[in-house]
Amino acid sequence: HGFGRDGEHGEGRGRRRRVFDSGELQLVLLKLIADQPRHGYELIRAIEELTGGAYVPSPGVIYPTLTLLQDMGRIEEAAAEGPRKPFAITADGTAELLAKKPEVEALFARLAELASLRERTDGGPVRRAMGNLRTVLLDRLGKDGVQSETMHEVAAILDEAARKIERL
Repeated sequence: HGFGRDGEHGEGRGRRRRVFDSGELQLVLLKLIADQPRHGYELIRAIEELTGGAYVPSPGVIYPTLTLLQDMGRIEEAAAEGPRKPFAITADGTAELLAKKPEVEALFARLAELASLRERTDGGPVRRAMGNLRTVLLDRLGKDGVQSETMHEVAAILDEAARKIERL
């Protein structure tokens, strides 16, 4: 399993699970804005920081969600100097956060777990070695006429490596 810069948690063979289900990103943004008024870019960076870089939401996810929250009356543009207008939480937004406090706490715990998991599993040397392995596997097994015996040998080598790592 890995975390891509596209902000999704890798699951299995190329299938991905979203970091946030419907409505969850709204709650995360509301909480971050409640903590201090922020504009979209600051929210993207705040989420990246909370997850230790494991999840970086795209502007194409953040800005439509901010527009929705604004349309729902949960946030509003705050007065500020400069081209970027920060958002501030409204009374309705504060009420929503209070009503869903346990869910918000669970979401932020999940973001912290993403950061912890990334810290434990995303070491540079391991990431480099995994990249090398991927390249070699694609090169060696991607050739026409790869024998079944070769596939079994590769699987045995990978299984042995997994056993050795497990014993560390």
